[in-house]
This record gives sequence, C-alpha cells and structure tokens, in this order.
Amino acid sequence: MFRPYTEKEKAKLAEKYTPAQRAVIDVGEEAVTNKYLAYQASARQNHWSLKYYDDLSKIDPVVDHPVRAPYSNTDPNQRLKTDDDFDEDLANFIRNLPENEDSPEADEAWTAFDKKIRLTVGKEEGERNPRSAAAPDLFRPGEANLDGKILKLPSTDLRGRIEEAPPALLRLMQMTGFTRDQINALRVKSIVDHRVVNQTRLGKIGKMYYLSVAGNGNGLLGIGEGKSEEPGEARLQSQYRAIRNMQPILRYEGRTIFGDVKGKVSATELELYARPPGFGLRCQQYIWEICKCAGIADLAARVTRSRNPMNTVKATVEALLSQKDPEEIARARGKKMVDVRKVYYAGLV
Repeated sequence: MFRPYTEKEKAKLAEKYTPAQRAVIDVGEEAVTNKYLAYQASARQNHWSLKYYDDLSKIDPVVDHPVRAPYSNTDPNQRLKTDDDFDEDLANFIRNLPENEDSPEADEAWTAFDKKIRLTVGKEEGERNPRSAAAPDLFRPGEANLDGKILKLPSTDLRGRIEEAPPALLRLMQMTGFTRDQINALRVKSIVDHRVVNQTRLGKIGKMYYLSVAGNGNGLLGIGEGKSEEPGEARLQSQYRAIRNMQPILRYEGRTIFGDVKGKVSATELELYARPPGFGLRCQQYIWEICKCAGIADLAARVTRSRNPMNTVKATVEALLSQKDPEEIARARGKKMVDVRKVYYAGLV
C-alpha cells in the first residue's frame, strides 16, 4: 500500500481540500493494493490489449483518430498573398525597425519576421492550424489578381493547352443555359443513321442522316435530327438539337410511366405499359435507349404495324409526352388525390 501521510502532509492537504474530500482520498488509497501497483506499468494481457506496442503518450497518425482543429479556424475567404501583399508586409516591417539596423534588436526582429511570415490573407488560425489540408488555388503563370479575387484560367488538358469551346457548343450553351460540364453529364446517343440521296438537276446529292436522343436520366428527354455531307457534322448536329429539344416527361415514382399510353407516327403504332418495380425494360432497342435517357426503369412496349426505326423513336417520344398527370385532372375536378399505397405503407413504395 501507499506510505501513510505524515502530519505535515496532512496539514498541507487540509489547506487545499475539505474534510469530505480528504475522506474520499483516504478511501481511494485504501482500495489500491500492491497487486495493482505490480502490473499497472506493464502491457495488458486481457482481450483489451493492443495488437501493437504503444505507450499512448503521442497520437499515431496511422492508427489513431486525428485530432483536428475546430471549424472556427476555417476562413472561406482565405486566399494566397500576391506580390503586392508581400511588398506591403516588408514595408511595414522596415518602418518598425529600430533606427540602428546593425543592432542585435534588429537581427532578432528580422529573425522573428522571417519565422512568422504568412503566405495567405485571412485568419491566422486558418493557416497555422487549419481544419483541413485543402489550400487555396495556386497562381499560374501570367495570372493576375484583381480586386482581391483570383482569376482562374479555363480548364486545360493533359498537355497543358487551353481548350476552347467550338462555336456550335457556345451557341448551344447560350440557348439552353447549361454549362459545359452539365452538357457533358447528359446521356446522348445516336440511335438511327443511314444515307439519304436527293435527286437534283445536277445529279444525286448524297448526305448522311442521324437521329439522336438526349436526356439527363432524371425526367428530361429530347430527340434531334441532323443531315450533312460529313457524317461527323451530321451526328454532332443531331446531338446538339436533341439537347436543345429536351422536355420534361412525367414519371410515376421516378421509375415508370402513368398508366398505358399510345403513340402513332405515319404507319408506326405502339403502346407503352407501366410496370411494377423490378420489372425492367422489356422493349426493343430504340425504346430502351429512350427510356435510359429519360430515367425510366420499368416499362413494357409493343410496336404494331410498321417498325420503321425513325418513326418508332418519334412515336415513343410522342407517347411519353402525351401522358395525363393525375394531379392536374384532380385539380380540374376540384378533388384532392391521395396515393393509397403511400398512405398505407408509410411512403415505402
């Protein structure tokens, strides 16, 4: 057991602790026996023992949870200093230097300035003890800093060359309001292509025809046609027109259509049927691509009479756009519609 307190030590404890606190200290020391003192500094041998040697005096960055700085250290307006900012810091330091620049005080001031110089503008805690390892964007050659805001250069490819958007893409961005990243995220597919010939007095003029479908996979769908003597130009023309013609379509529970709908273009007639979850897409390839672009996962289709690919695509889009919204029908009749399945199954449908 521990060595008992002397009268002198008890007098010092009485100055700091109350009688009740001293009684608790005595009980705690009586509970600690020599058995615990024998192995308290040794490694654990029970199931709580560590699988590696560590005295737990320091935080291991590999196996221990990191101790991060508080969120208050984060500065959203933090930015890297420019050359003008560094010149201003140096000018302020020179103004505060002692008159005798060769004195030891001047050397100490210069050493302190060199150690405490900062690279960013904003909270000092955000640079000295940041919450995250993320840093502001670095400057690039020829990049200017105007009004305290860093001007970011356009994205470059792996060779470092600046990618300039072609005029056709710029016009599409202006007409649709989409950014370049949003356009690249769309699902665009050319599903019909063949050669067409126009007979003129100068002879037969051959061109390539493309029919493309575009969608965001979340209820937007559009088709576009393109025709040109160059296949690449015709395909790009049809894809851009499909993006420009995108319209919202109705989807029940974000996976199928509302009821059964019909579509007819020329001699092509088809019917689309709503199906339960997990049914999948059981239809021909052209309707399958349209459903993928629109974000429809459960649907069945039947095409009767003519199966012309171009008319099939147009009839499918016409059928999807001709759906009746039950909410609008109920509103027109002055009724309130409730989905019974969502009520009885607490929305888990």
